[in-house]
Amino acid sequence: MEWYNIMINKNYLTVGQLSERSGIATSALRFYETKNLILSFRTSGNQRRYNTSMLRRISLIQVAQSVGFTLEEITRELESLPMNKTPTKQDWERVAKKWEKDLDNKMKKIASLRENLTGCIGCGCLSMKKCHLLNPDDILHENGDGAQRLVDG
Repeated sequence: MEWYNIMINKNYLTVGQLSERSGIATSALRFYETKNLILSFRTSGNQRRYNTSMLRRISLIQVAQSVGFTLEEITRELESLPMNKTPTKQDWERVAKKWEKDLDNKMKKIASLRENLTGCIGCGCLSMKKCHLLNPDDILHENGDGAQRLVDG
């Protein structure tokens, strides 16, 4: 009975309505739900209903993916946000501060790629003795030329 009262007292969307308003396919919404990125409630007829606050989460997912965050990274951050209500300004600020650091790191890697792109394309990890992108300190050169392993730096 409690869920029934929630359904009456709040504005919930069907999966089709959520898809239309967010621009995300219903199959993707179901996938997001399996990954605990969004949450639905079930009606007595077992139909999904989504709180309108899921629109903000979906928007955040879309924006984060568009700048290169993986679903795993997004999931990790969204776990800290309330699922059953719209996050507060403080909730969003906390996530934003974390992602600022992550974005700074991604931008450094992109800048390094841009600066070293010609050498990287020419090398193909076959001929350069020192890779400025994956082996900037030449720690693997002693093992010989060519691809050795990726080094996260």
